[in-house]
Amino acid sequence: MEKKTTGILVVLAVIVFGLIFTIINLTKNVGKTTTTLDMEKSQKRLEELYRDIMVKNLPIQRGAIDTESEQIAILPDISEYPFTVNPVTDSFITIYASSDMATGEDSWLSQMAKEFNQSNPRVGETPVSVGIRTIPSNLAADFITTEKYTPDIYMPASEIYGMMLDAKEKKYQTIDESVLKNVTGIVITKKVKDSIQAKYKNTDAETIANAVLNGECVIGYTNPLSDEDGLNYFLSILNAFDNQYPLSDTAVSKLRLYQDKTPYVSYHPEQLQDSIRNGTIDGFASNYQYYYTTPSLRNNYEFIPLGIRQDHPVYALGELTNLKSEIIKQFVTYLKSPASQTKASNSGFNANDEYAYRGFQYDGLTVLDAQSLWKKEKNGSSDLTAVFVADISGSMEGSPLLKLKASLNRAASFIDENTNVGLVTFADTVNIALPIAKFDTIQRSYFSNAVKSMRASGGTAMFDAIIVAERMLLQKQQENPNTRLMMFVLTDGVNNRGHEFEDIEDVTRGLRIPVYTIGYNAEIDILEEVSAINEASTMDADSDNVIYKLESLFNAEM
Repeated sequence: MEKKTTGILVVLAVIVFGLIFTIINLTKNVGKTTTTLDMEKSQKRLEELYRDIMVKNLPIQRGAIDTESEQIAILPDISEYPFTVNPVTDSFITIYASSDMATGEDSWLSQMAKEFNQSNPRVGETPVSVGIRTIPSNLAADFITTEKYTPDIYMPASEIYGMMLDAKEKKYQTIDESVLKNVTGIVITKKVKDSIQAKYKNTDAETIANAVLNGECVIGYTNPLSDEDGLNYFLSILNAFDNQYPLSDTAVSKLRLYQDKTPYVSYHPEQLQDSIRNGTIDGFASNYQYYYTTPSLRNNYEFIPLGIRQDHPVYALGELTNLKSEIIKQFVTYLKSPASQTKASNSGFNANDEYAYRGFQYDGLTVLDAQSLWKKEKNGSSDLTAVFVADISGSMEGSPLLKLKASLNRAASFIDENTNVGLVTFADTVNIALPIAKFDTIQRSYFSNAVKSMRASGGTAMFDAIIVAERMLLQKQQENPNTRLMMFVLTDGVNNRGHEFEDIEDVTRGLRIPVYTIGYNAEIDILEEVSAINEASTMDADSDNVIYKLESLFNAEM
């Protein structure tokens, strides 16, 4: 009897223990979000991958900081922006036109310029024509104000850029205040738009800004230093925070809160399209013509106009001859003809005619100050931690490594001293060339010397290096949970050592660290896959003007 009782007790104990164990396992994740669980799983897997990697800590030494390169604004060569429409006569005018009106041979302005040239225009007995270069408005303004390149005609997206020329004391003549009409705004999901409309009875800039601050939607935008839509949206948000003076302390404090709610600022609009499709954001800054001519946007999302109108003024620059003045007059008349304007309307321009901006009346100096403010406050109340991952394998020998070093040196001049920066290099193995620290003068001198000391040899353990950099970033985040993490990988993309893409894909997605990739003589496809994991961007250093493009990228992110 006693043995039977003892046996029953043992069975009961096993059952009770099993129940307790089951309850613990069932409840250990109660209250944790899916994101938290993915993060924990990814961190565990990261440690497993890290144990397979040989990591070397390189000695750090101070080096001279290259201050000369900081003082020189590196602008691309004009050959990077060839004529979209070539002039066809000896007497012609050159026009720098904004991207929305002149991108591609089939764009409205390109078509109008071709038709104008084919009509055999003359000034007296002299055959004349026009040439079009498609250049982003902000870059064209930089060309003009630095006098590196000066066109005969500047056709920016909006009057904002005329104001900026005023602020930099660059003289110009307004030929026409508007040759065609467009508006900036946001592309937004119908569900979110309807929700905002139902709650606030409005969808203006102030309402959208409040909805973001209240956590009711997430809106992305492009870099206000290089993109007209991003700049216009940013100015409209500042106006929403304080329409009496958008740079006031009140506006700045709200801006910090707003940026805390913004996952990132995009380097290009295509990145924002991917984000809205993936559900990372609910809307993004764009212009109506781009929205209209992109069926995937027009068919699935709605458009809300915001900000200063983009009505494409025409500015003449320099001392023009009577001949060039007459060519300009004829071409502007051609653009404003009923037939040309009908074609513009068919291309998505001249819509939203009833929309009018009624906010703060910006001037050029305030716009420039607003850009400086964005650069300072873009990370909100968070600080930033970034690790650069540099390929020093044998395939980088020569020009690729020289370009990579120049890229890193240029990047250094745009990094705020409060940003945490580390550097990893890789060939057959992975080196921690510089542990993460604030980018003060000392850290910057360490960084400069580490870049100078790079030599190319060996194989390419790119994914091992990404794993090491991710671990460094997470360790820093454990010290400071309020920091934002990102990584920049500079490589030719040919991995032939250690772990593969499949090993790091899910881990990187779970950690939610954006990985920006810059390819030097690279296999771009694999780099695009890496960056696409968390909606970062890829840059081809061979097809782009890498230094200038990196300047824009680091201005946006660092």
